[in-house]
Amino acid sequence: MALSEAVASGSPLLWPRVLLFGDSITQFSFQQGGWGASLADMLVRKCDVLNRGFSGYNTRWAKIILPRLVRKGSGLDSPVAVTIFFGANDSALKDENPKQHVPLEEFVANLRSMVRYLRSVDVPEGRLILITPPPLCEAAWAQECLQQGCKLNRLNSVVGEYARGCLQVAQDCGAEALDLWTLMQKDGQDFSSYLSDGLHLSPKGNEFVFSHLWPLIEKKVSSLPFLLPYWRDIAEARPELSLLGDGDH
Repeated sequence: MALSEAVASGSPLLWPRVLLFGDSITQFSFQQGGWGASLADMLVRKCDVLNRGFSGYNTRWAKIILPRLVRKGSGLDSPVAVTIFFGANDSALKDENPKQHVPLEEFVANLRSMVRYLRSVDVPEGRLILITPPPLCEAAWAQECLQQGCKLNRLNSVVGEYARGCLQVAQDCGAEALDLWTLMQKDGQDFSSYLSDGLHLSPKGNEFVFSHLWPLIEKKVSSLPFLLPYWRDIAEARPELSLLGDGDH
């Protein structure tokens, strides 16, 4: 069979998508050992995992760009799962970092607005996972700030307020939540090893996020088929019979 004939006779292969939307902690998640890369590895030939992380962004800016990232299409075009992972920048102290700071009330309103928008483009709450910011190791981040010539511009207690705001939005909207801020500090454990600089994730922190996020993602994608047949199952004489179906195996 010629390639042109195969193209004409085969139906388009619809590849489901998982969307990761957030700040630098999401952007960096595709680095080696990152939690996003681990998700992509687990979902090979089931879903494309799209990294839409934007370093330095807060929910004020994220709310504006979300309609450029997800638009209404056919139901098959809608992401099967979406993570919304902000707060690390919104919770920056206003006096020390006014550009990234977003007041808590506005942060909550922005998250609600994003959930409403996704619902309007046929991504229901059941597909959403809201992730709180991780705790802040103030001693390590203070050293980072000092190297940048500024004062400590975040406090873990303030980050906790934004984490609780995120959880409240998830509860009110019927979305799932992953409370990293609480989990990483459970039973008073030292959480500094989860962070590379007091704010961003270390390799251990990436493993922690993946281990807690994967069960939530898995529930949303468990019914998806393995796309295209296993190589041993392809018809040897007429492979097009195996390869030009609907992609299910």
